[in-house]
Amino acid sequence: MSIFSSSKERIVTGLALVAAVLVIGFIDNFFLMWLVLGAIYILAFKEAMRLFEVESGSLLTYAAGIWAIAGIYPYGDDLFVLAGIIYASAAAYNRDITWKNFLPFIYPTAGMLFIFTMYQEYGVVSLLWLLVVVAMTDIGAYAVGKSIGKTPFSETSPNKTMEGVVGGIVVATLGGMFVGLSIVDLGISFIISFMVATSSIFGDLFESSLKRSAGVKDSGDLLPGHGGVLDRIDGYLFGAIVMLVLLRGLV
Repeated sequence: MSIFSSSKERIVTGLALVAAVLVIGFIDNFFLMWLVLGAIYILAFKEAMRLFEVESGSLLTYAAGIWAIAGIYPYGDDLFVLAGIIYASAAAYNRDITWKNFLPFIYPTAGMLFIFTMYQEYGVVSLLWLLVVVAMTDIGAYAVGKSIGKTPFSETSPNKTMEGVVGGIVVATLGGMFVGLSIVDLGISFIISFMVATSSIFGDLFESSLKRSAGVKDSGDLLPGHGGVLDRIDGYLFGAIVMLVLLRGLV
């Protein structure tokens, strides 16, 4: 009860997010998925601009344009590469254009485009698989770290312990492996779940490094008890890229 009282706001927000995800997944409509992921992407993009200390208002318009194209172009992840080529061309032509402004088009753009493309190619079950692996990595790491964690994992995130990280990866690999059976066989499911769980740890670590550099505790304050959108999806941004690459390469 004391844990609930101290984390009531976080728990209520978390349950609301889970309920929303389940409803959207159950409906499983392409336009709705594109719309919801697009809203998450724009909010995350805006937070990334803050972390990267980028102040160009036009970037949000370009980001919205990329997502609009992703809704009609079948290979959304390719748009990330095309955006890089276009920006490199513009930077070469106009020396006033700085590469710093392209950073939000790497993070979170790449991860969000991979999430949407994975939905297009492998269906809502693949997103469920990703959700289970990343969520169980977080939960397992927290539970094991709080109970037996002693060895620091990284200076970037002092609260993480090696025991917690290993525990989270083990829990997520075993749990996610069974969800993945609806798409791949057991061996492949085990490998992908393990790699996604591991990558999600570093996705969280990467966002922590950005917040440290920017001197902020959270990426935003949109979600009570959780911080910003990036604080909730950091592990998914890395995990989705790894999952889609491995699905294409191993299946």
